[in-house]
Amino acid sequence: MNNFEYTAARTTNDLLFDLDPGRSRTALNYQIVAQSTEEVQDIQNAPAISMGPYLIESEQVKLLTTISIYTHQGETRDQVRLLYMNAAALLIWKAMGKEPKLIGFLHRPPKTALLAFGDPFSE
Repeated sequence: MNNFEYTAARTTNDLLFDLDPGRSRTALNYQIVAQSTEEVQDIQNAPAISMGPYLIESEQVKLLTTISIYTHQGETRDQVRLLYMNAAALLIWKAMGKEPKLIGFLHRPPKTALLAFGDPFSE
């Protein structure tokens, strides 16, 4: 297995915080990730395409139920697509070697954003 091996005694949250030990366990907000035109042209920058296979290959499938990613169309070339990622999704995205351009955060995604991958937001 890998450095983030899942065992029965540990929860998926424990696994997530192994990826980023400095992160607060109470951070539930969505980070806003801006993707440029160039980034959007690479299909591997679409979480719905690349994140599932990454979790399968790295034997971290149990994390699928912790991920929540919404998407919304941006308005400029530098922000053609906006991704609203919960803490779990952002940690995994970074573990995949992605370098997200963070432009802000919200308690929840806007109502006009569409669920792109994972589980829907709930309070």
